[in-house]
Amino acid sequence: MSDDVSLAERFEAERPGLRAVAYRMLGSLAEAEDAVQETWLKLARADVSEVKNLGAWLTTVAGRVCLDMLRSRTSRREDPLPEQEGSVRLPDPVVTRAGRVDPEQEVLIADAMGIALMVVLETLSPAERLAFVLHDMFDVPFDDIAPVLGRTTVSTRQLASRARRRVQGAVPAADTDNARKHDVVNAFLTASRGGDFEALLAVLDPEVVARSDGGTRVPSVLRRGAADVASQAITFARFAADARPVLVNGTPGVVAFAEGRPMSVMSFTIRDGRITGLDILTDPDRLSALGLSA
Repeated sequence: MSDDVSLAERFEAERPGLRAVAYRMLGSLAEAEDAVQETWLKLARADVSEVKNLGAWLTTVAGRVCLDMLRSRTSRREDPLPEQEGSVRLPDPVVTRAGRVDPEQEVLIADAMGIALMVVLETLSPAERLAFVLHDMFDVPFDDIAPVLGRTTVSTRQLASRARRRVQGAVPAADTDNARKHDVVNAFLTASRGGDFEALLAVLDPEVVARSDGGTRVPSVLRRGAADVASQAITFARFAADARPVLVNGTPGVVAFAEGRPMSVMSFTIRDGRITGLDILTDPDRLSALGLSA
């Protein structure tokens, strides 16, 4: 009995890191929890008496569980790609109040794991995503990843390299000063609420891309260019009676409410003091699952 208790305690110590792996692999908070639970079940059924590094063993097991889930999702084609045939699919955001991020949330959103990067991860193949996430984000050796994929170490290294090039090409370096980003977000909100089109143009990059994921009940929208995005921001501000500053995956964002119910979660990508990307979750079902409150 004591051995079982000890194993459970060791697993609980690893749980935050395993959730972080699963979130990066799946882009879904609920599915990440399912993957962590499945990892526990596999641990409970396994003989780990000879395992020297339980944390590393659990990470690779969680990776394998997530890989199977991604492959199943792909085979069913239940989710569109982020910008497939006019549809927009955004990963789940991690929404917290400024200054109130608990240690588990810090692990979940570490390594600049913004929504923009998560969107790019959604476009990778399951094998590319596993190789990139485990190696580049969690320092798992390619020799340990290769057996999970059923590939050689050289082939696995190539997968991660290809994924890395796609990520770096699609997600250029953004501003890292949260205070400066907070000022930019505030300027965006003030201009939107005031219907100040010129002020919005000043804070938006000319090539800004705005993605809105409305799920199955609300139309999704993909807009490009400062003028189009500014017009949409002014229109949306008329319906959002209350907009609260929050942290979305650790960076300044906004939750908009109407009649006490969340209308959207907005995540901003900011570069050189201008908004280059705006990712907006408006899916009522997923917003409800986040437990947001005005």
